[in-house]
Amino acid sequence: MELKTLTFDLTVCKVPSVEALDLSRDFYFIGKTDEEISLVCRTEDTPEQTTQREDGWKGFRIQGVLDFTLIGIFAVSTYNTDYILVKDENFDRAMDALKQAGYTVV
Repeated sequence: MELKTLTFDLTVCKVPSVEALDLSRDFYFIGKTDEEISLVCRTEDTPEQTTQREDGWKGFRIQGVLDFTLIGIFAVSTYNTDYILVKDENFDRAMDALKQAGYTVV
């Protein structure tokens, strides 16, 4: 498996809506939940209308496609929150493992 360094700086920010985003740009990730809209984009493409902003991120790309069975989880993040997704058949085992590791499940 190869990693390719991204040659541009990234910004992680929160935006009030997606209406002002320029979706024609070549790199962005939008995460929307019931609590927020987060955007990861090239720093130079950061919209003016952000409610919170963190500059100074770098990244890399995994060349090729990762099979979900390799790690068994799918992680997504917003500005405020990280989410870990697991396949339905592994959910109870994942919850048990997290509890044994000291996490409290609410």
